[in-house]
Amino acid sequence: MAQDTRRLARDLRAHVEWARLGGVTEVALTPASADAPPARARATRAPAPSAAMAAAPAPERAGGASGSPPASRSADVSPGMASAAAPAGWSSRAAELARAATLDDLRGAIGDCRLCRLCERRTQIVFGVGNPRARLVFVGEGPGHDEDVKGEPFVGRAGQLLTDIIEKGMRLKRSDVYICNVVKCRPPDNRNPEPDEVAACAPFLARQIEIVQPEVLVTLGKFAAHALLETKTPITRLRGTWQEYRGIPVMPTFHPAYLLRNPGDKKLVWQDIKQVMARLGMPP
Repeated sequence: MAQDTRRLARDLRAHVEWARLGGVTEVALTPASADAPPARARATRAPAPSAAMAAAPAPERAGGASGSPPASRSADVSPGMASAAAPAGWSSRAAELARAATLDDLRGAIGDCRLCRLCERRTQIVFGVGNPRARLVFVGEGPGHDEDVKGEPFVGRAGQLLTDIIEKGMRLKRSDVYICNVVKCRPPDNRNPEPDEVAACAPFLARQIEIVQPEVLVTLGKFAAHALLETKTPITRLRGTWQEYRGIPVMPTFHPAYLLRNPGDKKLVWQDIKQVMARLGMPP
């Protein structure tokens, strides 16, 4: 009995730590009557402070389509960044992840991660690349074949287009920004990650963003926007409108791979990027 109690306490601590790193700060339960179904847990996301990485003016608080700040929300726990049960094996690395103070520390804490089935067919973990104190972070969906082979996000044809956006459009170096993905391992056949796979990686992405402390996030494609913002609003409605993730302004836009198939929409992405540049105080 004592051993079972200790195991239960350990698993509970691991789940709470996993949820905290995923952004849940409290879970309020309403006691259910004998005739009523159990109440659903509701989670409150913790705001993360943005950081001024350079001398440009600090960005204003992000808003929705109108530019006004979105109301704080208390959202139902749903499939997304921190919604599923803590994956098996999480308790062994939760404390190490929480202690990670740098991206190198975080990569070490992730180790040879096997928290979800994506580990079975990957070549390697694709963690992230770029400036660890970047003012701007790009978040994609997950690694493709080229990324899986090289171990770096956005290195194929879509990656070259992203590099062109950064270097030719924004007149930055690729190394000036930080680039990562929602999941760190390639989904088989480039399918969308499953909710449990996103949940397994959620604390890793959340901690990456927390360590870098960017002034602006850009989500690339519908999946990254849906996972980070925990919404199902179509990307055609999200793109070009300021959103917010834990106090950080977020600009959703189309994925570079989509632009390879639909080059006529490059002008829309350039409109989005110009908004990002303006918020960062960069010259047009």
